[in-house]
Amino acid sequence: MPRIVCVCLSHWPVTRLRRAGLAPDRGPLAVAAEGPGGLRLLALDPEARALGLRPGEPLGRVRARIGVPLQVHPADPDSDRAALLRLCRWAEGYAPGVAPFGAAEAADGFYIDVAGASHLRGGEAKLVDDLAGRLARSNIPARIALADTPGGAFALACYGASDRVVVPPGGAAEPLRGLPVAALRLDPGTVSGLQRLGLRRVGEVDALSRGPLARRFGEALLLRLDQAMGRRPEPLAPLTEEAAYRAARGFLDPIGRQSDIVVTARLLMAEIAPRLERDGVGACALRLVLHRVDGVMRVLDLGLSRPERCPERVAALVSLRLDRLGAGLDAGFGFETVALTVTVTGTLSVRQTELGAAPQGDGIDALADALTQRLGRPLLRLGARASHIPERAAHTLPWTLHGSDSASRKSRRAPSPVQERVGVRDQVSPERSHPSPGSLREQTSPALAPRPASCASDNPWTSAPTSWPDHLPPRPLVLFPRGEAALDVLSTVPEGPPRRFRWRARIHAIVHAEGPERIAAEWWHAPAEARDYYRVECEAGRRLWLYRDGPHAPGRPAAWFVHGVFA
Repeated sequence: MPRIVCVCLSHWPVTRLRRAGLAPDRGPLAVAAEGPGGLRLLALDPEARALGLRPGEPLGRVRARIGVPLQVHPADPDSDRAALLRLCRWAEGYAPGVAPFGAAEAADGFYIDVAGASHLRGGEAKLVDDLAGRLARSNIPARIALADTPGGAFALACYGASDRVVVPPGGAAEPLRGLPVAALRLDPGTVSGLQRLGLRRVGEVDALSRGPLARRFGEALLLRLDQAMGRRPEPLAPLTEEAAYRAARGFLDPIGRQSDIVVTARLLMAEIAPRLERDGVGACALRLVLHRVDGVMRVLDLGLSRPERCPERVAALVSLRLDRLGAGLDAGFGFETVALTVTVTGTLSVRQTELGAAPQGDGIDALADALTQRLGRPLLRLGARASHIPERAAHTLPWTLHGSDSASRKSRRAPSPVQERVGVRDQVSPERSHPSPGSLREQTSPALAPRPASCASDNPWTSAPTSWPDHLPPRPLVLFPRGEAALDVLSTVPEGPPRRFRWRARIHAIVHAEGPERIAAEWWHAPAEARDYYRVECEAGRRLWLYRDGPHAPGRPAAWFVHGVFA
């Protein structure tokens, strides 16, 4: 059973200013931010609250009402968040599972999952006392509660009667019933609606029939109620190493429409793009993580054929991926957080563009990216190997290395992305690993693969040249991984092509043949018989690629094989 410690940091922006030496230690202090109708109070210290001030009040009205000087500082949410994350790193000394508050909490603080770690501090009560004492000595006001669930611990920490609460396992339901409905982490509209109906306590809501509640206020109310009471799981999102190129956005009102997700992805990429441009790199692979309000995490991995920084192109790829998923995305009660992380980067060279036009990617690469998202798997291309044996002369490569730009770039993997949920991880469509040539039943002939303009000797996937000789005879459209035996071969000339044979349980009569073309293995390999290949056409119109394994010899029947099919 999980045991969650919730640390609710009262007026954290004010605490951060005073700890950084940016505000005086005494006197009423407030932090204001831009809001409807001008500046409004965001955070207050205890002295300001003693004057009757409350967060959300207009600053101009407050100054006119109180008769004492009020120190007001502008809000700096980025610095507040960075300081909170540093505090979370410090709290990992109690247990590794530390997760900062999200958008649903609408407050500052963090959770610690101390299940299996409290005995190291002498028990749960002593752990909470030690944590509270250290925060107090550091001049960090905090309210702390320990319960079975994050929802229950949050409600008791932020709305409980005491600033230090330890609930025994399984005993959180009764204390929660007397708390206000705002303790359930509901949106303000739901809280106001419940209060207008006279439902002011959690116990009053829990006693009602669930059907009418769901019809009037939606499933989100029942979800938060069940999470607080321990009836539904609520996995935390512990901190990991922060990715170098990452952006996230939380929503008090969860989103679920495809258009909203696409717009959010474009805004997040626009936030990441200046950092990529500063470092002279572009995104080769991205990960879009959608966090549902019930704790399920949807992960979409996007691969690009060339380094990219364009938010519009990334948004278009996300839209194509969501089109393919359709109802499989399953937004549930909605997504409360959307995060975009660049997992692989590559050098992005400066290219000349038309005057007044935005730079455009290569048309083939853009088509490959679009097909990848529509098909749900990475595209492959054929690359050459230093071998004349047909089944060894080619191998598959990811399309991301196509072209002279991509082949010469040095891609590097960004630090591991933040894992936003633990315990519930639902991979919608992760990029599959590229299959090896031996795993393909039939391959497309190298003759039909795109021909790069030059050799890529620094290609990390192969040291062989990637250009194809122009003097090769035609190759079949479909090449089998290995030759399939042709039986009961009848030939009028011992050294010539067969006139009739049986293959795949059918008799094939040949009306036309071209060849032979002799192909031998490399001299540095073990000695092997040379093959004589023929291009033949059957009476039914099928065109096949046959070979005789070794030259004809008296007393030894020749072994024939079908190796491919022409168009």
